[in-house]
Amino acid sequence: MIKNSLTVVCLLIFTACSNNDPAVTDKSLPVASVTPTVNEQQGRVQDEPDQDTPQVAVEDSRRNAITNAVEKAGPAVVSITVTELQRGYTREFDSFFFRYFDVPIQREVQSVGSGFIISEDGLIVTNEHVASKNSKTIMVALSDGNSYEAELLGSDELADLSLLKIKDQDKSYPYVEFADSDNIMVGEWSIAMGNPFGLFADGQPSVTVGVVSAKERDFRPDPQDPRVYVEMIQTDAAINRGNSGGPLVNSNGEVMGVNTFIFTGGTSSGFVGLGFAIPSNRVQKIISQLQESGTVSLDYDPGMKFVPVTRQLIMQYPGIPRVLGLFVTEVNKNGPAYESGVIPGDVIVQIGEERVTSEMHAWALMREYGEGEKMELHLIRDNKQYKTEMSLRKRVQGR
Repeated sequence: MIKNSLTVVCLLIFTACSNNDPAVTDKSLPVASVTPTVNEQQGRVQDEPDQDTPQVAVEDSRRNAITNAVEKAGPAVVSITVTELQRGYTREFDSFFFRYFDVPIQREVQSVGSGFIISEDGLIVTNEHVASKNSKTIMVALSDGNSYEAELLGSDELADLSLLKIKDQDKSYPYVEFADSDNIMVGEWSIAMGNPFGLFADGQPSVTVGVVSAKERDFRPDPQDPRVYVEMIQTDAAINRGNSGGPLVNSNGEVMGVNTFIFTGGTSSGFVGLGFAIPSNRVQKIISQLQESGTVSLDYDPGMKFVPVTRQLIMQYPGIPRVLGLFVTEVNKNGPAYESGVIPGDVIVQIGEERVTSEMHAWALMREYGEGEKMELHLIRDNKQYKTEMSLRKRVQGR
């Protein structure tokens, strides 16, 4: 009896499953229709999505703000190869005098760096320590594999920036635009592009990604290397030897700054997460002056001329104090120096809170001031030290 009952139940279940009536479903949930197709080669049924079902391409899913920025800025990034003449000495033994002499020699040295094109006619921005006045030849390679010779339009050692131009003017070049560095946000994407270790030879710039770690990092001028690095952008995007002069790009493909140096903290000679770039607004200010005149001047007139105190100067004028400083040679009667009491013959030994160690160091210190600000000077006159304050303004024409 029990056995017959089980048989009846199984038959009822089989009948219910094979019923032609549609199964009940939740009408609130959309159901995509799938049409079975037969793969003739493999002999099995495959599911083919309905034509009305939206599909997401794999390539589209891989794209993001970073890949778009690289695609936009990449063609404007260049590799720079510079040949310089370095002068030095070698010791040679003279058998006639039976002693060694220092003989001057010259040799060609090649170095590599990075840069980026900022105009259709081939203007290129890079660091001064990549391409300078000592450069004999400058070759730039684009990501399309073509190489061109470039000329130096101007350079500024203190700002560590140079402006180049491609000599071949028969074509237009891809270029990148500047971002407003005043609007940079700490924590936003930063993309470093360039030629680390000369790897640009394959025609593609290297790309590293990080964030803007900080803004407005100031580095006081070093008397041994008086370049002025102020308001620098800090990033953890990897920057290494050869990246100098390359662009630091935001997620819109715009240049936020020029990759310039790394800070290792004495731990190694490689990247440790602290890279610094010159902000774009400062770059544009310097580059515009280089394009106009090839040099960079202060945006104010100190109203005086000076020369560094040297041994030869002390021998010529025995009354000059034997200190490192600037010997004032001329003073404009309508300038800030005259109004503050500076006269020819004074020796400026301190600007602001910094002791002056050389003329280059003095110009670096003066770069930190702008029109409308006040500059404190410490000077020596008649073996007595004085202190005065200059109100900086534009040049006033006088007789």
